[in-house]
Amino acid sequence: MKLKTRIIVGFMLVILVPVMLFSATLYGLTHLQTKGISQMQKAQQEYDVSIMESEDSTAGVQLMAKDILIVVITVLVFTSLLVGFWIYRSIAAPLVKLKKATKNIKDGNLDFELEVEGEDEFAELCRDFEDMRKRLKANAEEKIILDKENKELISNISHDLKTPITAVKGYVEGIMDGVADTPEKMDRYIRTIYNKTNEMDHLINELTFYSKIDTNRIPYTFSKLPVTDYFNDCAEELQLELEVKGVDLVYANYVDEHVLIIADGEQIRRVIHNIVTNSTKYMNKAHGIIQLRVKDVGDFIQVEIEDNGKGIAAKDLPNIFDRFYRTDFSRNSSKGGSGIGLSIVRKIMEDHGGKVWATSKEGIGTIMYFVLRKYQEVPNHE
Repeated sequence: MKLKTRIIVGFMLVILVPVMLFSATLYGLTHLQTKGISQMQKAQQEYDVSIMESEDSTAGVQLMAKDILIVVITVLVFTSLLVGFWIYRSIAAPLVKLKKATKNIKDGNLDFELEVEGEDEFAELCRDFEDMRKRLKANAEEKIILDKENKELISNISHDLKTPITAVKGYVEGIMDGVADTPEKMDRYIRTIYNKTNEMDHLINELTFYSKIDTNRIPYTFSKLPVTDYFNDCAEELQLELEVKGVDLVYANYVDEHVLIIADGEQIRRVIHNIVTNSTKYMNKAHGIIQLRVKDVGDFIQVEIEDNGKGIAAKDLPNIFDRFYRTDFSRNSSKGGSGIGLSIVRKIMEDHGGKVWATSKEGIGTIMYFVLRKYQEVPNHE
């Protein structure tokens, strides 16, 4: 019952009960007086009733009226106390709960539950308060997770930056000390320095892109891209990149030349680059092979990137696209990894209306898949 309704009912009880009792009293008095008058008239007619009996009858009426008045006052007081307690309980009980809950939140304790009973305004207030507590607790837990992830990210990035910087420093010192005393050695040292600086540049770009993911400010430029020409260019770039790492690229395109997709070419290149970088980072074969396949699967274009590397354990496979997730091998490996490369891949694919997934067999290799919707002309019926 709503608090407003309770107050109205209580007010009506306090008013109606005395009125009803007072009406009953008046009715009783009137009845007694009528009876007394009838007796007096009968006495006068019979002429054998004395004036004393009439006075006794009047005294009896007065005594009866006094008793009824006492009963009325008693009932009125009892009704007022009962109604007051009823209304007070509906207000005081939730206020005590709210006060206790407020003190818990003030002390930083969010691990409690505010029990709510009833349907009045105070019950609604308690429910809103409980919803607020749950949201505060969820935000606090999310902040703890975010702080943990940020610390892990800093640790991972520090590791990833330290490795190429140490290598660059060593090769520069070698050049300064005259270790690179032949043109061939000098060329090899410079190429290595160049590759290491490219790794650092890629890592910094990943961090920049990651910050844009958190603020939803990814700069997409969607356009119509011919599938064959676009992926042919991507394959050429990959081949040059993988040659330096001693990895072969096998490229196959099974899509007709006229097929188009709507996508951001730069971001799809980032997707391919992040997947290939992840594959080469954990390549454990003497002869590394990356296969890039583009297929037509109805309304979508499916891209497959297969490697012959170490593979991913079945327990890790469902989580590899989660932010900051790293397999046990990558955690214990000197190769490290920031743990954000594949999460960036998933984010880009989701924003393109596509999806990404993977299959893998340990010791054999991994296949990464992603799909993009084809561009289709809308027919004009005019």
